[in-house]
Amino acid sequence: MLLGKKRKLGRKIDEMTVGEKLTLTEKIEDNELLLYLGLTNDANPLYIQHDYASQTPFKKPIVPSIMLTGIITSAVSKYLPGPGSHIVEQTIEFPKPVYHYATVQFLFEVTEVNPHNHLVTIQVSATNEEDEKVINGTVKVCPPHRLEKMNSHALENF
Repeated sequence: MLLGKKRKLGRKIDEMTVGEKLTLTEKIEDNELLLYLGLTNDANPLYIQHDYASQTPFKKPIVPSIMLTGIITSAVSKYLPGPGSHIVEQTIEFPKPVYHYATVQFLFEVTEVNPHNHLVTIQVSATNEEDEKVINGTVKVCPPHRLEKMNSHALENF
């Protein structure tokens, strides 16, 4: 826990505009896959067993869809809008599988800013090395809230 340390927050809703874009490139490596599978205790043979996957329509192991969703969540938390934001709704499609060692190019674009509901809608898409769409969707994000200054000694013991 980082009590006593101030972390820079992401952009507030009044600092965001429709049309803003973020691109992000991620290479899916074995260490990330094994870490994810170990943390979640996910032993799906489609994700790790070449002999099993070779007998499926995929022909080789694929990356778990939820791991790709995690990359989206991380990009929202780190960059757009950034720290202090929270995804409240998501609709994501995975039209093509992502294979191990793939390089995935993500594009995030702000399509709506709604100050009344304190929500930003972001269109998310991603393509693989062959320029095939592997992710398409939207996320609704609650950007960081403006915080009031705390002029109290109530937290001094933390």
